[in-house]
Amino acid sequence: MIIRTLFSVRMVRRASNFVVDSQRRCMCSCSGDEEDGFMEDLLRIMWVGSESEAFMDDEPILNQSGLDWRDDSFQTADYRDYVEIIAQRVFEVLRQDDPGFDTKAGLDELRVRVSGLLVRKVLLRILRSLEFLDKAHCAKLGYKFFAWSSKQEKYTHSADAYHLMMKILAQCDEFKSMWKLVDEMIEKGFPTTARTFNILICACGEVGLARNIVEGFIKSKMFNYRPYKHSYNAILHSLVAMKEYKLIEWVYQQMLDEGLLPDILTYNIVMCAKYRLGKLDQFHRLLDDLGRQGLFPDFHTYNLLLHVLGKGDKPLAALNLLNHMKETGVDPGVIHFTTLIDGLSRAGNLDACKYFFDEMVENNCMPDVVCYTVFITGYVVAGEVEKAKELFNEMIQMGQIPNVFTYNSMIRGYCMAGDFDDACLLLKEMEARGCNPNFVVYGTLVGYLQIAGKMAEAHDVIRHMLDKGQYVHLKTKFRSRRRC
Repeated sequence: MIIRTLFSVRMVRRASNFVVDSQRRCMCSCSGDEEDGFMEDLLRIMWVGSESEAFMDDEPILNQSGLDWRDDSFQTADYRDYVEIIAQRVFEVLRQDDPGFDTKAGLDELRVRVSGLLVRKVLLRILRSLEFLDKAHCAKLGYKFFAWSSKQEKYTHSADAYHLMMKILAQCDEFKSMWKLVDEMIEKGFPTTARTFNILICACGEVGLARNIVEGFIKSKMFNYRPYKHSYNAILHSLVAMKEYKLIEWVYQQMLDEGLLPDILTYNIVMCAKYRLGKLDQFHRLLDDLGRQGLFPDFHTYNLLLHVLGKGDKPLAALNLLNHMKETGVDPGVIHFTTLIDGLSRAGNLDACKYFFDEMVENNCMPDVVCYTVFITGYVVAGEVEKAKELFNEMIQMGQIPNVFTYNSMIRGYCMAGDFDDACLLLKEMEARGCNPNFVVYGTLVGYLQIAGKMAEAHDVIRHMLDKGQYVHLKTKFRSRRRC
């Protein structure tokens, strides 16, 4: 087996110490707590729509007739609603699992017809519950349902089901079980796709196994890399999301050694890696080489260049680039302005941020919630809390609904200004608006209250969180934060 060949039992045990939490990284990026993660998130999100369908959680789910159960032309609204209801009932039965409850019997009593869509809906519910429930318990529930559904009449797990179950196990630190599942998937004849690679590299990137995985996938004849031009782009795409920049360099060199010509996607990823590694001379050489190969910068290349110029605090050069984009027929969009504002705010040039923010509005490019949040975060990090408040109020007036990242930045700003009453009111406001606080929001408020010596108020926030039944298993983290 490919996995057993690549990984010894000892390596798998080492892997069990590693956790990847992409949602935490995204939150840190929006909060200013991480040096730079915003650009990779944008690159990953933008490429998903065009180049990287294999990385989405939307792989086709085929029934026995080869039809996709999610195809709107095949499904009726009533059928989709019905599956949602059944998936919720299944999930409720799984939640009852304990030593005194027979989960299998409970599922059997539902007498449901198992389909690919139903399995997907249930596994996604479990995956989304990882933020609220104990991970070990979620892994157990997921695998019980996965095993039970595989034995139901006229149903066979798809690659999508295997990938979702692998993702649950990986995020629950159950790496040994994950490897067994990959072996089982391969034994059943499913090809290892770009999405399989993505799950594995995310699970093992920081325990010394990443290069072994890459080598195995490059050599494997079972690696299905469509819709990419070649497998290297699929691999590079995963590595940029994991920020494995040195490994990107190595993969790129392997690609060149095989005589394969890079395309614009390859150049974008490798240029990103060179920039992150501080190799600006090589970054510019790649940009020049792109032109020599007869390739032209695309939407994503310009976004990368704007990030570099913004982070380097070069607003005039950025303005010239925006004008050049228009001349070449590429209209700057909200994502380009957002990237530029993010870079400039990290460089501390908030005046330039304001200029480009106004510029985009004048050009009928209306800022979205992400753009507002990035700018608000820039003001908060700079201690300009009043300006952050003004922008927050403007955002609401313009019909943009704040998300959890926006609220976290504002709560942080109020706390930095010592305005804890308004910070607590904002927590209640976001709940009233139907925006559920995540652990980072609670952690931000509790952390600042504890630092300020307001232990009673901090305890009230923790108790409120626990009364809602959220993050009970993470309660001890607040205690450790207090000791710090």
